[in-house]
Amino acid sequence: MKYFRSFLRYSPFQKIMKMETSSTATSQKCIKEGQAEIRLASEKVFYNPVQEFNRDLSIAVLSVFTKDYIEEKLARAAKSVKKSEDIVEDVTGNNSEIPVTVLEALSATGLRSVRYAKEVPNVTKIIANDLSEQAVETIRSNIVHNGVEGLIETSHDDACMVMYKHKLPSKRFAAIDLDPYGCPSIFLDSAVQSVQDGGLLLVTATDMAVLAGNSPETCYCKYGAVSLKTKSCHEMALRILLQCIEQHANRYSRYIVPLLSISADFYIRVFVKIYSGAIHCKKTTSKLSMAFHCVGCDNITLQPLGGFKPNPTEKNPQQMKAFLPPAPAVGEHCVHCNQRHHLGGPIWSDPIHDDVFVTRVLSHVQGNPGLFGTAKRIQGVLAMVREELPDVPLYYTLDKLFGRVHLETMPMLTLRSAILNAGYKVSYSHAAKLSIKTAAPAQVIWDIIRTWEKTHPIKPAKLESDPVAKHILSQDIRSGIDLSERPDANPISRRDGQLRFQFNPTRHWGPGSRAAVNIGEEKISKAIRNQNKYSNKDKTAEKRGHSPSNQDDSHKKSNVNFEQTVM
Repeated sequence: MKYFRSFLRYSPFQKIMKMETSSTATSQKCIKEGQAEIRLASEKVFYNPVQEFNRDLSIAVLSVFTKDYIEEKLARAAKSVKKSEDIVEDVTGNNSEIPVTVLEALSATGLRSVRYAKEVPNVTKIIANDLSEQAVETIRSNIVHNGVEGLIETSHDDACMVMYKHKLPSKRFAAIDLDPYGCPSIFLDSAVQSVQDGGLLLVTATDMAVLAGNSPETCYCKYGAVSLKTKSCHEMALRILLQCIEQHANRYSRYIVPLLSISADFYIRVFVKIYSGAIHCKKTTSKLSMAFHCVGCDNITLQPLGGFKPNPTEKNPQQMKAFLPPAPAVGEHCVHCNQRHHLGGPIWSDPIHDDVFVTRVLSHVQGNPGLFGTAKRIQGVLAMVREELPDVPLYYTLDKLFGRVHLETMPMLTLRSAILNAGYKVSYSHAAKLSIKTAAPAQVIWDIIRTWEKTHPIKPAKLESDPVAKHILSQDIRSGIDLSERPDANPISRRDGQLRFQFNPTRHWGPGSRAAVNIGEEKISKAIRNQNKYSNKDKTAEKRGHSPSNQDDSHKKSNVNFEQTVM
């Protein structure tokens, strides 16, 4: 029996699949998800059940988008024809004249494409592409098994080349789904060129360590932005990805309109429309900002790259003029804790959701709960997204605020009530359970904490040992703070008991590794094998009469003897 691994460049199927050849016929496993059923050989292949939420949400978004896409195309056709009344009646009566083609550039097993074909209305054609020949064979068998040969076409090619071949407006796709293993940036240049005007890009990124600030230099290389290690890193990751897509689109006089941006589990997922228009691309600077991050109190101050101000004339009273805002937005030291700043970005500072679109997607899921295995979770997440303040980028977190000054943590409803009592709006973020998203100035937030400290004082020893906490708490309270709770501080999604933040559903749950089993009892066998490996080594050493500490001591002694010999 021979074993081999195929680690090609693009597809998660190619990167993770470990094949086993045998002279005997291979048994097959059937996986049912939604209305699709795919067959997998018993060898190790990539299928991640945790991504069912991702696929369900994508189907819900596409179901609403296809209807909007057709209506938008019909409206444009009506405007382009002078005598449009008769023509519009003919066109609206037959939606099949508006092609809705979808590309899944990295198809792997073909499950997502099969589900799109069976569950998304108005789709006329789907291309399921993969660079791996074994993957394409699996896709073909699954297409036949599900009886969707008339809708899905397979492609065995480089993902970027497939998209570059569809750059012409007549060949462009209505929607392109990019769900790679890791960073999607290498696909964005071709993707923004090969999607229709008003088309949809569905983009996933799983390299969260890079986006969350662990490697800012790598983030700049891949996404063109410096990431920051902050508590709001998950929303920061979404905004870095959005600005990356916008930058690629601007090179071809195109721009993005975010419909929905989600941080879930171990990845982020954005749904953006792509439009053409050089005049709109000039507004990009007003949608992007640099971020000054205080290393002491974790406060973030945004510095827009540009802006627009009124410049009325007689011919055009609504005319606007671009300007460059004054910089920097902060001093050398933070006014709250007297510490220095780190500079990150640029990030997308415009809204990351379309509230009307999100409401329609939520209504679609609520009206068809039986279509989605993760319907409750989708409803909970979208309910939180609707409650988010659209014009407030990033957020604070409860544990970081009070941990910074070593105070007993204030109840979340008390803090939210205090912000509302001060006259400012507040919301959660779907990206963090303890998030506080508010337009209130940082001075008001720290005044609330200083007011709380009056009745819940810090221990003197901790205050003296931490100059940052001492500096923050020693400042005067400038705002009138009222800590009395109010009923509207509790959001509707929380009162209704929505499934907002899901616990890990299974053991060894997560993104998996490149060469691991993601199905059945063998899932992530390497991770299971390596659990407690260091403690197991210690126990083995103790049984042999050699404790780890003794081994370390003997090792140190041998090093000392060696050094003495050398000297």
